[in-house]
Amino acid sequence: MDKVLGRPRDDAAGPALLSAARRLVSERGYQRVSIQNLLDEAGVGRQTLYRRWPSKAELVLDAFLDSAGRIPAVTEGPILEVLTRFLTHLFANLNEDGPALRSLMASAQEDAKFLASFRERFLQPRAKIVKSFLEQAVKRRELNENFDVDTASDMIHGAFWYRMLLGRPLDAAFATKLTTAVLKVTE
Repeated sequence: MDKVLGRPRDDAAGPALLSAARRLVSERGYQRVSIQNLLDEAGVGRQTLYRRWPSKAELVLDAFLDSAGRIPAVTEGPILEVLTRFLTHLFANLNEDGPALRSLMASAQEDAKFLASFRERFLQPRAKIVKSFLEQAVKRRELNENFDVDTASDMIHGAFWYRMLLGRPLDAAFATKLTTAVLKVTE
């Protein structure tokens, strides 16, 4: 019989830390939440956190990636409908997570390592989804073969991050207006 050294891993600790991170960062903002706050809220020790995540930033990012990963990406239909539907769902998610994401984006500007992780794990995968919708529309000849997918994606993301950072509404009406404008401008 093999002996296991050390304490057994607590499978509830990871979800407890993720939940604590989502709640505290949503309420207070990233900068105002300390590692100790997270540990106290989750009821775990420092070593438990660092066995799972190398930093507070990575823990918090994982907490919000879970939420962002639930946004449906339905590809059937004309590009205007597909992109509008996706943005409508995205905006609903951002209305819930926006304050926390704003604080994460601000913190990423001060921490190059976290910025790289935030870009790679959070921003780029979402941009890839938008680009895939547009590329599929080009392949279906719904959009011109010279349609600038990269610029269209940048315009979409720039517009909603701008509105989110300024606290302006992100809703279905804006999703429709943004999609329509981007598809016209980048033809």
